[in-house]
Amino acid sequence: QVHLVESGGGLVQPGDSLRLSCRVSGTIFRGTTVGWYRQAPGNQREMVARMGSDGTTIYADSVKGRFFISRDNVRTIVWLQMNGLKPEDTAVYMCGVEGYRGRDWRGRGTQVTVSS
Repeated sequence: QVHLVESGGGLVQPGDSLRLSCRVSGTIFRGTTVGWYRQAPGNQREMVARMGSDGTTIYADSVKGRFFISRDNVRTIVWLQMNGLKPEDTAVYMCGVEGYRGRDWRGRGTQVTVSS
């Protein structure tokens, strides 16, 4: 069983920064692809950022240059640094492990609200 626990969300103003953290357990973390996803009310879940086991990253166009994903394979933590936050970034953010034991795994998420 893979467990993922996110933290770091909150209420911020436009232009502010936040760093989300995700602690992962129950998997051979070093060899997995990890990612961050978000879902706003009424919208489908979307991929925000993804990092392969080799460090290769992919970002959604809407966050390129503002959000940055990183990982610590020793402490099995994934971070999402979010800069220049916009109201449209408001969503529940979830971290995930992809393709481990034949399925994807996600945490429950942390709420990020960007509002003035």
